[in-house]
Amino acid sequence: MEQIICTNLEVGYDKKAVAGPFDITIKKGDYWCITGANGAGKSTFIKTILSLTPVINGDILYNIQKDDIGYLPQQKPHQKNFPASVKEIVMSGFANKTKLYYNMTQKEEAKKNINLLDISHLQNKPYASLSGGQQQRVLLARALCATSKIIILDEPVSGLDPSATTKMYKIIKKINKSYGITIVMISHDVKQAAKDATKSLHLNDRGVIC
Repeated sequence: MEQIICTNLEVGYDKKAVAGPFDITIKKGDYWCITGANGAGKSTFIKTILSLTPVINGDILYNIQKDDIGYLPQQKPHQKNFPASVKEIVMSGFANKTKLYYNMTQKEEAKKNINLLDISHLQNKPYASLSGGQQQRVLLARALCATSKIIILDEPVSGLDPSATTKMYKIIKKINKSYGITIVMISHDVKQAAKDATKSLHLNDRGVIC
């Protein structure tokens, strides 16, 4: 199934294109890795898909609801000290799907995602007390509560030590292979991209995909 189709797409900001035009079709179960130099338009591209940045030129066709797209952005320093428990952070992934209270199905889904991300022993701890790798796994569990279709990740291993990086990549691969969730990930690690991704895009210094 074709989930997102980009046709003759140019992305950028302040009405100026920094990447494109290009044609991309993201299908169910794909694992896309987007690489390229700083400033080549990687984050701008995914923010355009998320409708956080307007399209400069071209079209994006969605065959899924935009609420079905989970997003794991790069963390800002102040976000790392967010005053909530791990479980509360994970459950907040259902915020767009619930009214006043979380239902039993949502609680079971959150439990499943907490176990999948290997953070069950942390669920009652303050989020701010966790390591960077643990926090990233919490946020990925939250994104999984928001969607079972497609997750977009912006540098998910940025700042992590080698052990935490390896663990994060393994979890992302499992989510894609075992659960059929589409992955679109920005990474500077070209070697890892070639190893795990089924499809890859490279943005060069002229903003052209090759």
